[in-house]
Amino acid sequence: MTNKLAIVTGASTGIGFELAKLAVADGYDLIVVANEPQIQNAAAAFGKAGVTVESLETDLSTIEGVDRLLHAVGGRPVDVLVANAGVGTGGAFLDLEVSAWRHSIDTNITGTIYLLQKVLQAMVARGTGQVLVTGSIAGYIPGSFNAVYNATKSFIDNFTEALRNELKDVEGVTLTTLMPGPTDTPFFARADMLDTRVGQDDSKADPAKVAQDGWSAMKDRKGHIVSGIGNKLQVAASGIVPQSILAEMHRGMAEPGSGKE
Repeated sequence: MTNKLAIVTGASTGIGFELAKLAVADGYDLIVVANEPQIQNAAAAFGKAGVTVESLETDLSTIEGVDRLLHAVGGRPVDVLVANAGVGTGGAFLDLEVSAWRHSIDTNITGTIYLLQKVLQAMVARGTGQVLVTGSIAGYIPGSFNAVYNATKSFIDNFTEALRNELKDVEGVTLTTLMPGPTDTPFFARADMLDTRVGQDDSKADPAKVAQDGWSAMKDRKGHIVSGIGNKLQVAASGIVPQSILAEMHRGMAEPGSGKE
């Protein structure tokens, strides 16, 4: 196999699906990963002459699930890792099942940083490789009625910034953080947020545009990219507006039933 290898997690739908398409278009062999059978159908859409596409259904919230992915790589060098898998947790925190918020934390944080550690260790040893991690502007906003999810993205935004600093003297290895805002994906249905104002908003970003922003930033070796002018303004405002006001603003977007008002 002479092609370079890319891994894209959370690739069955949305931003991850679009990122996988970009990897194939650039000539990478591809391993696409998700915690649902739909990943097999998604993989069939990425077919291209001269490129190998493999799909893997595994639970990336567990160390064992990530190890299954690493085993599937079969010792090949990973040239690009797109760590995109994530789980939302809409609704009042006190009403959530422990299994729901635990799964979000384990997917968005534990599984993600374990995968990053393993892949980056090999990249640094080789002196080459690129990583794109999907964070979110949600990480800058106290997420009333999506509290666990926003907190996990705050962790990822902060963690990748710190890790980027640790790697700044490693030539040939880059780490880019993609920070989108609300995007037109199945995220809101899966997080039980279709009755919210943000869930019903028709102006959500196009996942293909968000993916292109992230892919281009990674290829340009940028540290991070906030996708969308409006989202850039929100991130800038988050450093000025009091956290209590941001939490109230988020409540207006994400409170159950707010879409009916």
